[in-house]
Amino acid sequence: MPDGRFAPSPTGPLHLGNLRTALVAWLFARGDGSRFRLRIEDLDEAGARPEHEASARADLTALGLDHDGPVRRQSDGRDRHGEIIERLVADGRTYPC
Repeated sequence: MPDGRFAPSPTGPLHLGNLRTALVAWLFARGDGSRFRLRIEDLDEAGARPEHEASARADLTALGLDHDGPVRRQSDGRDRHGEIIERLVADGRTYPC
């Protein structure tokens, strides 16, 4: 069974559309017994701010939208992603642009 997830970018406060997306994903996950994951899209180093992440998490908590497991950050996979890209380039499986 696939996990549901919500992946906000911590570049500003959540808006109504973000919260609707989180609610729908949470309802689907909880409705079929899946896990609901929270992953922070923090690759925008210039715009991502810890206070926006904290605010988003507080908003989700205030709405009763809990998540399963630790909060993941997209940047946590940066080293792994780099290794995979290097392998794809070495295998000639990328398009240079």
